[in-house]
Amino acid sequence: MTFIILACALPQYQLWWPFFVVLFYIFSIFPTLLAKRSMNNTLSGSSPCLELSIFLTMGFVISSFALPIVLARAGVIMWGACYLTICGNVVVYGTIVGYFLLFDSEDNVYGGMA
Repeated sequence: MTFIILACALPQYQLWWPFFVVLFYIFSIFPTLLAKRSMNNTLSGSSPCLELSIFLTMGFVISSFALPIVLARAGVIMWGACYLTICGNVVVYGTIVGYFLLFDSEDNVYGGMA
């Protein structure tokens, strides 16, 4: 989030348009969480619900990378703010992927102790 705030608040940028990618961060986790809750335990690793959730999640992720690029190409924000926003996207989505890999696996070594 520091990169996103820097992209908005540095004196040479001073526009808060890049902050709209935070909405994509929030919306990107919902399809996967809802699909995991609604899936029944089947032996197959794939279902139409899970596939749709992955498709929607990827749409949000790509949109969060595309928004600063489109804003920079349109001249609304400067390219430096675009690069900072993209760096922030990489950090945030890396954290989300790390969370799902660590805490959402079926054979989690650390989970299930309670």
